[in-house]
Amino acid sequence: MAPKKRKMSHVDEQGAARMVDVGDKGVSRRTAVAEGAISMQPATLSAIRQNTVEKGDVLTVAKVAGINAGKRAADWIPLCHPLQIDVIDVSLTLEEELPGVKVTARAGLTGRTGAEMEALVAASAALLTVYDMCKALDRGMELSVRLVEKSGGRSGTWQRRNS
Repeated sequence: MAPKKRKMSHVDEQGAARMVDVGDKGVSRRTAVAEGAISMQPATLSAIRQNTVEKGDVLTVAKVAGINAGKRAADWIPLCHPLQIDVIDVSLTLEEELPGVKVTARAGLTGRTGAEMEALVAASAALLTVYDMCKALDRGMELSVRLVEKSGGRSGTWQRRNS
């Protein structure tokens, strides 16, 4: 049996993009966690660890960038609702086996719509900041970001399998 076709919420009857009206949705506690990584040359990771990157303290700047960006996800994503965020937490760790930096971003709020985009934007901005601060050392860095879990709202809890 074919899966049921879902109506896309961000598209109107004519197929045009639209912002979803969340005014009738219930208020609930919503949280989301995103993770990501940026791989780099071992020498670049060493410079971050030794705090010898010319632009400064990479991990601190990346953390603050992630927090700031998560609070402003609606400025990044055109159809994303501006939300009253309760918390954005960004942590970065140096990983020898990549080699590179891993990020975890958590977003939380009480509202009518999600925290997923806020967590994903926070993780993305943190990694992009690492790239920006280290690009003079290593232009070949690669990054990836994904949602790990979310809770709240009509769809409830979702967790990535095998993460």
